[in-house]
Amino acid sequence: MGVGDKARNKMQQIQGRMRAATGSAIDDPNMRARGRSDERIAHLKRAGEKVKDAFRSRRRPRGY
Repeated sequence: MGVGDKARNKMQQIQGRMRAATGSAIDDPNMRARGRSDERIAHLKRAGEKVKDAFRSRRRPRGY
């Protein structure tokens, strides 16, 4: 997982939290739901990247 991917996923998660908090503050259920979905999407992306990283370390390097 590259540093850029980590940063993008973290930014999406932060934006989701902010959107959900704003939706709660102004009592907008649609905005709150969109924020929570952004958080979940970022979390799933991070989990998928962790799985890829776990399997990547098991592969043999090229040239052997």
